[in-house]
Amino acid sequence: MKTFIVCVLALAAIAAARPNEEYTDRYDNINVEEITGNKRLLIPYIKCVLDQGKCSPEGKELKSHIREALENYCAKCTEVQKTKTRQVLRHLINNEADYWSQLTAKYDPQRKYTQKYEDELKTLKA
Repeated sequence: MKTFIVCVLALAAIAAARPNEEYTDRYDNINVEEITGNKRLLIPYIKCVLDQGKCSPEGKELKSHIREALENYCAKCTEVQKTKTRQVLRHLINNEADYWSQLTAKYDPQRKYTQKYEDELKTLKA
């Protein structure tokens, strides 16, 4: 019985620790500049997260964390992911307004979280 209790407590401790874990860094080496600079590469990722197309393994991983990362300002992201996320968001906000609107409508329809990204990442138009 003591062993069972110890196991349950250990599992509870592990479960409690999981929320603080970072997302996998398996895809941290993806070249986001290449993707955002080439619509042929970018559009499939956007279609994936909008449920309008097939998803690559990277797209599935991204899609599974979008809402949470948006809501907690990428708290579980690695530093590389935070930097790359900001690069992609900056590109979408400034160059892909239609897709940005669709993504916002899907993942933040009340605009509770996306406005701060827009305020921070929107470039000034000359």
